[in-house]
Amino acid sequence: MQHIFIVGAKNCGAYGGYETFLDKLTEYHQYNKNIKYHIAWKGTESKEFEYHNAHCFQIKVPDIGPAQAIYYDVQALRYCIKYIKNNQIKNPIVYVLACRIGPFAKHFEKAIHKLGGKLYVNPDGHEWMRAKWSAPVRKYWKYSEQMMVGHCDLLVCDSKNIEKYIKESYGKYNPNTTFIAYGAETRKSTLSDNDKTLLDWYEQKDLKPKSYYLVVGRFVPENNYEIMIREFMKSKSERDFALITNVSEKFLAELKKKTGFDRDKRIKFVGTVYEQELLKKIRENAYGYFHGHEVGGTNPSLLEALGSTDINLLLDVGFNREVAENSALYWTKDSGSLAGLIDKADSMSDSEIAELSQKAKQRINDEYSWQYICNKYEELFCSNLLGKTEQLSV
Repeated sequence: MQHIFIVGAKNCGAYGGYETFLDKLTEYHQYNKNIKYHIAWKGTESKEFEYHNAHCFQIKVPDIGPAQAIYYDVQALRYCIKYIKNNQIKNPIVYVLACRIGPFAKHFEKAIHKLGGKLYVNPDGHEWMRAKWSAPVRKYWKYSEQMMVGHCDLLVCDSKNIEKYIKESYGKYNPNTTFIAYGAETRKSTLSDNDKTLLDWYEQKDLKPKSYYLVVGRFVPENNYEIMIREFMKSKSERDFALITNVSEKFLAELKKKTGFDRDKRIKFVGTVYEQELLKKIRENAYGYFHGHEVGGTNPSLLEALGSTDINLLLDVGFNREVAENSALYWTKDSGSLAGLIDKADSMSDSEIAELSQKAKQRINDEYSWQYICNKYEELFCSNLLGKTEQLSV
């Protein structure tokens, strides 16, 4: 049996990329006799429990501000090493999600190797480019990424563009990499069109099916909310623009000042939606979906939109093109680009919309279904038992 220790997500299943990934990975592998998962959760108390047959251990994290994530990763890795020692686990894999603990990478790599294990890292996206971080914090993220690339056995990249960046930026380490993306589903929501929860939500938000464009994502500058709002205001669309996001009052005030969106009744900040079937239904019923992310790899919210929404209007960057290919419409940051695309989307025929929708669902089924992604992980993890990890590197 291959033991896999996974550190870096808050838990399994809560809304978030890594959390959704772990929820699906453990769900699809819960009856797999070849793999045993040990997964770190972040919490207010230390405890152990089972989830989808995975052994979960919760790390108590004190309220120490931005350093919480680093503290959590370090304590979780210490727990893993102690558990591996105490249970005499042979050939373990420790898989760290994101590059937060670079200064400690060499220490943990050495400790894991001493136990006969391997250290895998998922580098995530370009954390050091995110506008929310101050210059010193960005410098730390970049340094941390470099250290983790230099001190691990394998980098599992969720995007071919990220894999290319790792190889080009850190060639001196001759990094061993492989590509496995996130997943999504194309199944329909379990909620019916007349479900009370859905109808109540629409009534509260003053929305109707197929009468709105949608965006779902973190409320941060690099997701280009300002451009999307400004361009929507320029468009002639009679539909609404619904934004499902965790609003930051400071950023919201900044956007209001820059765009004056509060004077446009079509633009509606509708809060967050954590109930997954409701969110899936809201995506399905959207006329179109906007995706302005430009920092990161394969973005979960993009995959979910392609799996559920008919028309997807994406910022034209390599990450988004790689995922959607010809199943979406693309816009640039140039003034008028998205506004023109919105007007074009509004006038598309039913057959044009159906063709685009079919291509998007096919794209997910072919390359990004959770079954496909979980199979790739099983192949990767179990190859360690056979000593074939190196052959998987591309």
